[in-house]
Amino acid sequence: MGIDKESDIAANLQIGPTSLGMVRIYVEAEGVELPLDFEPEEAEEIAEELIAAAEAARAMGGAGGKAGKATGGAKGKPRKG
Repeated sequence: MGIDKESDIAANLQIGPTSLGMVRIYVEAEGVELPLDFEPEEAEEIAEELIAAAEAARAMGGAGGKAGKATGGAKGKPRKG
Protein backbone atom coordinates (compact mmCIF):
# COMPACT_ATOMS: atom_id res chain seq x y z
CA MET A 1 0.00 0.00 0.00
CA GLY A 2 1.34 3.39 -0.96
CA ILE A 3 1.08 6.56 1.05
CA ASP A 4 -1.58 7.95 -1.30
CA LYS A 5 -3.93 4.94 -1.29
CA GLU A 6 -7.15 4.84 0.72
CA SER A 7 -7.51 2.31 3.49
CA ASP A 8 -10.31 1.12 5.74
CA ILE A 9 -7.87 0.15 8.49
CA ALA A 10 -8.45 1.95 11.77
CA ALA A 11 -5.64 2.41 14.28
CA ASN A 12 -5.07 3.91 17.69
CA LEU A 13 -2.11 6.24 17.95
CA GLN A 14 -0.43 7.29 21.19
CA ILE A 15 2.57 9.58 21.51
CA GLY A 16 4.53 10.24 24.68
CA PRO A 17 7.85 10.13 26.48
CA THR A 18 9.40 6.90 27.75
CA SER A 19 11.16 6.47 31.06
CA LEU A 20 14.45 6.25 29.13
CA GLY A 21 14.15 9.76 27.63
CA MET A 22 12.92 8.63 24.23
CA VAL A 23 9.75 9.68 22.41
CA ARG A 24 7.46 6.75 21.65
CA ILE A 25 4.91 6.62 18.86
CA TYR A 26 2.72 3.64 19.68
CA VAL A 27 0.41 2.27 16.98
CA GLU A 28 -2.20 -0.40 17.68
CA ALA A 29 -4.43 -1.87 14.98
CA GLU A 30 -6.21 -5.18 14.44
CA GLY A 31 -3.95 -7.34 16.58
CA VAL A 32 -0.76 -5.38 15.82
CA GLU A 33 1.11 -3.41 18.46
CA LEU A 34 3.97 -1.30 17.14
CA PRO A 35 6.06 0.76 19.57
CA LEU A 36 8.43 3.11 17.73
CA ASP A 37 11.04 4.88 19.87
CA PHE A 38 12.91 7.98 18.70
CA GLU A 39 15.57 10.30 20.09
CA PRO A 40 14.01 13.70 20.92
CA GLU A 41 15.77 15.29 17.93
CA GLU A 42 14.35 12.64 15.58
CA ALA A 43 10.89 13.21 17.05
CA GLU A 44 11.21 16.94 16.30
CA GLU A 45 12.12 16.13 12.69
CA ILE A 46 9.04 13.90 12.43
CA ALA A 47 6.90 16.71 13.86
CA GLU A 48 8.27 19.10 11.22
CA GLU A 49 7.46 16.56 8.48
CA LEU A 50 3.91 16.18 9.83
CA ILE A 51 3.42 19.94 9.78
CA ALA A 52 4.78 20.19 6.22
CA ALA A 53 2.49 17.36 5.08
CA ALA A 54 -0.53 19.01 6.75
CA GLU A 55 0.26 22.32 5.04
CA ALA A 56 0.63 20.55 1.66
CA ALA A 57 -2.66 18.70 2.15
CA ARG A 58 -4.40 21.93 3.12
CA ALA A 59 -3.01 23.64 0.00
CA MET A 60 -4.42 20.81 -2.13
CA GLY A 61 -7.85 21.48 -0.65
CA GLY A 62 -7.77 18.31 1.43
CA ALA A 63 -10.62 18.15 3.88
CA GLY A 64 -9.44 14.87 5.38
CA GLY A 65 -10.75 11.51 4.41
CA LYS A 66 -10.92 7.89 5.34
CA ALA A 67 -7.32 7.01 4.56
CA GLY A 68 -5.45 5.64 7.55
CA LYS A 69 -8.11 6.50 10.12
CA ALA A 70 -5.83 7.09 13.10
CA THR A 71 -7.60 7.93 16.31
CA GLY A 72 -6.39 8.85 19.74
CA GLY A 73 -3.59 11.15 20.64
CA ALA A 74 -1.19 11.64 23.49
CA LYS A 75 -2.89 9.63 26.19
CA GLY A 76 -0.36 9.59 28.97
CA LYS A 77 2.51 7.15 29.22
CA PRO A 78 2.82 4.67 26.38
CA ARG A 79 3.00 0.99 27.19
CA LYS A 80 6.42 -0.55 27.54
CA GLY A 81 7.22 -2.83 24.65
